[in-house]
Amino acid sequence: MAESCSGSCSSCSSNCGSCGQGPDRFAEKMAKIKHWVMVMSGKGGVGKSTVAALLAAELAREGARVGLLDVDFHGPSQPTLFNVQHLRLGARNGEIEPLETAGVKLVSIGLLLDESDRAVIWRGPAKMGVIRQLVEEVDWGELDYLVLDFPPGTGDEALSACQLFTGEKRALVVTTPQEVALADCRKCIDFCHQLELPVAGVVENMSFFVCPDCKSEHYIFSRGGGDALAAQAGVKVVAHLPLDPDFLQQCDHGNLPLALTGETRIAEGARALAAAVRQSF
Repeated sequence: MAESCSGSCSSCSSNCGSCGQGPDRFAEKMAKIKHWVMVMSGKGGVGKSTVAALLAAELAREGARVGLLDVDFHGPSQPTLFNVQHLRLGARNGEIEPLETAGVKLVSIGLLLDESDRAVIWRGPAKMGVIRQLVEEVDWGELDYLVLDFPPGTGDEALSACQLFTGEKRALVVTTPQEVALADCRKCIDFCHQLELPVAGVVENMSFFVCPDCKSEHYIFSRGGGDALAAQAGVKVVAHLPLDPDFLQQCDHGNLPLALTGETRIAEGARALAAAVRQSF
C-alpha cells in the first residue's frame, strides 16, 4: 500500500489534497468515529494485542459499534486471535471491507498480505501513509470506538496516529509487574503526556497465576508493579489480568471471544477494561 504513494495522493502525510479527495475524505471518515482508543506499551511481549482484542470484543458484546485496527505492521497478531488469519480483506465500491468477527470490524496488514509469513519492511514515512490509508480507504461506517493495537515503543506508528487523528482519544498502557517492563512503560506514559494524549489507565497483564489444583494466587512476575507505575503517573490501574493457561490456549486457537462468556477472572478483567474506557470519555 505505502509504496504507491507519490506524495500527492490521499495517503500523503502532508494532507495536500491535490488529488481532490485527500483531507476532505479523511476528515469525513474521522467524523464517523466517536472515540479512539490507543492500546500501547513501551515493552514487547506484555500481551498488548490480547488486551486490545479483549477490549474490542467486550465493547462489541455490550452493544457498541466497534472497529479494531491492527497497527503492528511487523507482527500483526489480531488475525490469529480471532481465527481469521486464513482470510483476506476484500473491496467494495472502491473501499476496503473490514472483516466482521465477534461483532468487531477488524482490519490488519496481516489480512492484506498474500503470504502471512512475509516480512513487512517499511520506513517511517511509509508507515504514516499506510495508517492514514487504513482509515481513509476502509469502509468503517459509523463507530462508537476504534481500538488501535500498536507495536511496542513510542516510535513512528504511535506518533503518526497521535498527529493524524483528531477527536476524542485515550490511551491504555499495558505492562507486566516486573521492573524490566515497568521501566519502558514509564517512557510510554511520558510519551502520552508530551503529546497531550489522556491515559484512561494502566492494565497489568500476567499479574498472577491461579493454581488449577489449590486455587491459590501465585505472583510469578513480582507484585504491585502496575499499581506503583499508575500511582507515580497519577492514573488508575483499570484491570489486573491473570496468567491463565486455558485462556492462552483459546487465544492460540483463535477463540478469544469465548473467554468473555464465562464468569472467569479474564472475563471480569475485560468488563473492567470496557467500563474504564467508557468512563474515560
